[in-house]
Amino acid sequence: MPAHAASASSSQASAVVLRFGRFAVMGAVAVLILIAGVWASWGTAQHVMLTKGRERGTVEVTRCGADTCSGRFTPLSEGSQPRSRVVLEKSVAVEKGRTYTVVMKPGSDDAVRSGPAGVLYAWVPLGGALLLTAAFVVV
Repeated sequence: MPAHAASASSSQASAVVLRFGRFAVMGAVAVLILIAGVWASWGTAQHVMLTKGRERGTVEVTRCGADTCSGRFTPLSEGSQPRSRVVLEKSVAVEKGRTYTVVMKPGSDDAVRSGPAGVLYAWVPLGGALLLTAAFVVV
């Protein structure tokens, strides 16, 4: 076998190994981004999606600050207790004077919106991770 043929097959093999390595690294980073998105979303999503045994009710928002809103909790589920003040994370969809259905986080006065709006809001970090991963993988 001539010397130039051996070096050509060696460079082709190196190119294949580099291409596979790049693909493997990009895949690993994409998986890590998706895991981070699920991890960030699950903290809120578990309360919204797995409501059995949790306190459910409504909150009439009476005060809003920079990051949170608060109001009176009126229970809807059996075993829930009314509360004079619970905290709801402020987002563009929460306004003073409106009433929202919520689920209480166990052991706290923190409320999380329930229903379709709560589910969508809870999974926003995963949506961002999917967009980032799509842009990353396309490149």
